[in-house]
Amino acid sequence: MDPTDSPDSPGSPVSPLEQALHAARALVLADLVAGDVAEADVVSLVEESVVQRRWWVEQWPEGAAFVAGLIAQDVQDALLERYGRWPLCPVCGSGDPHALDVEPELGPDPHWVCHKAGVKVASVGTLGSCAGGTASS
Repeated sequence: MDPTDSPDSPGSPVSPLEQALHAARALVLADLVAGDVAEADVVSLVEESVVQRRWWVEQWPEGAAFVAGLIAQDVQDALLERYGRWPLCPVCGSGDPHALDVEPELGPDPHWVCHKAGVKVASVGTLGSCAGGTASS
């Protein structure tokens, strides 16, 4: 067997499925970093979701465009169970702190929205560009 034929060789092409999963992982990690919550145990939640969503996309390849939003929702749900709401809304300056939601729930181009203010806050992966991320003063 020629070593260049190995699927792990540096020159081998990456499948569209793996490209979608790597891109989704990077987007969600960027949002976690922006919110200053990218601790090792939280990053593990992302990895767990990627593993689960890999199987999901293998079963439904047309869903590859949806994995970023799904992984963001998976991590958000896991964080809620373990730590609390994430990401907190950077738009609403008063009232109870509340989390943003991912929309569409199952669709391409996922973004974070504040249902309270009725606004799109940022695309998944770009929370750091909106008003200093999710940090609050």
